[in-house]
Amino acid sequence: MRPNKRDELISKALLVFCENGFHATGMDKLVAETGVSKTSMYKHFRTKEDIILATLRLRDYNFRSWLYHWLEAVSDSPYEQLLAIYDALEEWFALPEFNGCMFIKASAEYQDVADPIHIQSAEHKRVLTEHVARIAKAAGAAHPDALARQLMILKEGAIIMAVMGHSENPAQDAKVAARILIDADLAA
Repeated sequence: MRPNKRDELISKALLVFCENGFHATGMDKLVAETGVSKTSMYKHFRTKEDIILATLRLRDYNFRSWLYHWLEAVSDSPYEQLLAIYDALEEWFALPEFNGCMFIKASAEYQDVADPIHIQSAEHKRVLTEHVARIAKAAGAAHPDALARQLMILKEGAIIMAVMGHSENPAQDAKVAARILIDADLAA
């Protein structure tokens, strides 16, 4: 099925926001970069914030679908899936279009915890953490929720280190630390 005009606009806006950030991307830039008229833009979205929220929802769906399928394809073992999170990150970091996490950027640009954009970004991380906790529980973790939070801290730190270039392979550095945390929790 061919995507509709609104879906195409969201996909194009996602790329523009990823490349330029949120505050630095005004409506004029969105219009120019997406090839959509202002009239058409406002037909689909009342405000720039509405477009941002739609792009965050699309990015959330795309990222989680990719990651979950990636983990399931790697192994049936929950233990191996927990470690494979960092192999997936390594693959993501190697992509030419990798420029960091859209949700980290959004929450940094919209810091008010009551802002809908900040809330949407936090929700993405919450849902990922819950998924990791389910995998940790299936692996036999003594403290799956705590372990999931710790593994997510490593994941987020690896993303930041990849963007900043402070490590040759931040995903594998995080994986080494993750293995220690996972093994310790499984032995508890």
